[in-house]
Amino acid sequence: MGEILGLGITHQPTLIAKQLRPVALRRALADPLLPEAWRNGEAWPEKLREEYADDGGLAACEEHRRELIAQFAIARRALDDFKPDVLVVWGDDQYENFKEDVMPQFCVSAADEFTLTLPQPADQPNAWGDPPGSTLPVRGHKAAGKYLAGALIEDDFDVAWAYKPLHKNLGHAFGNTVLYLDWERRGFPYPIIPFTVNCYGRRIIADRGNSVPLVREEPPAEYFDPPGPSPRRCFDLGAATARAFARSPWRVAVVASSSWSHAFLTAKTYKVLPDLPADLEMFETLKAGKFDLWRAKTLADIEDSGQQEMLNWFCLAGAMNELNRLPDHAVMIPSTVVNSNKVIAIYRPAAA
Repeated sequence: MGEILGLGITHQPTLIAKQLRPVALRRALADPLLPEAWRNGEAWPEKLREEYADDGGLAACEEHRRELIAQFAIARRALDDFKPDVLVVWGDDQYENFKEDVMPQFCVSAADEFTLTLPQPADQPNAWGDPPGSTLPVRGHKAAGKYLAGALIEDDFDVAWAYKPLHKNLGHAFGNTVLYLDWERRGFPYPIIPFTVNCYGRRIIADRGNSVPLVREEPPAEYFDPPGPSPRRCFDLGAATARAFARSPWRVAVVASSSWSHAFLTAKTYKVLPDLPADLEMFETLKAGKFDLWRAKTLADIEDSGQQEMLNWFCLAGAMNELNRLPDHAVMIPSTVVNSNKVIAIYRPAAA
């Protein structure tokens, strides 16, 4: 019987930079349609004023970065103690590997090796000083990927599967997960199964998976794409994944990779702030194991709060509910200047 470790982390793209900057906040404040009270600070909550301070949020960014790096180290220790045979990483694709030619709701990538092109910010070195264009081999596990896709199909989840990429070998949700779990560059010996979830749904092609400026009126219905999977479907798929690997010969870490509410997706705050109250509510229910409240969430709920990428965490929640597991480590790292709130969670098996 396979043992299972649960992990939840972030793949925040701007962390790759040598200096973390409030990129999304600067973009939002420069939007010509932003109400003036939000531009000049009158409508800001006190926490944003504190973090923005007199340096434009740079000190708060650095503190956020330090907290996250410390949490990545804790997650890596849990991984090393568990010694998995493979990691299943639930992550979103933001118009990287999947585009107009095909957009699966779920896709299991089964290969024995991937190539990670090390990310580079546009105007500064990355955090590790990698030369532009450099790559890193990342181990995969084709046999376990094929097994997982087959087990899910037999469990009535019609997931897509692939043996090779379409447009990008390893999207940022998966590549950054490897980089952040190996922040110290000690080497990452664990094979991964990238498991794509169509988190951006109605906006994945329409917005190319990126931030778009504010608009005076909501676009017409024909602007949007078909929806992504519901939170309930992701939750149930996570449960089926846990069942499949519980009867497998492998030790498996199932990993949700994403931040929680994103400011650039939260229209009700004019894309200035993430929805911290909504995140706090879900964080408390996560710690308490109130998974019925998670499964009851709708796409409309998470879109209203800019929590689209949390569909990856709904997969993890379903897996942990199936295993009757509560987190033995769960930390929220909120931010008003770094676009999104972060949660790091670890669900160790009883014997670990």
